Amino acid sequence: MDKARVPLLATAADAAAARPAPGRLSALLLEHGSMQLRWYAPKGEDTQAPHDQDEIYVVASGTGWFRRGDERVAFAPGDALFVPAGAPHRFEDFSADFAAWVVFYGPRGGEG
Repeated sequence: MDKARVPLLATAADAAAARPAPGRLSALLLEHGSMQLRWYAPKGEDTQAPHDQDEIYVVASGTGWFRRGDERVAFAPGDALFVPAGAPHRFEDFSADFAAWVVFYGPRGGEG
């Protein structure tokens, strides 16, 4: 995205209407420097693989379980989940209305 064209606001309605690019599981909404804001709303199963940047998920809707390595926690709307670069993770047993904002940021390989 061109810096001059980075939107000030990304709404949940905009996000829900956005479609992932071919080969991607999430839709890109904002991008600036190393940061990307995406919308992730898998249906039925979460098939993602580890990413090469740190990331934060903010649950917009739905409930379920989130696994990061050997850790597993329940999640609900408004919860934030952190995943360091390279860590295996996925959403499990999630409701049909599940959707989350995803922020990727920092250098490849993570910050720490």
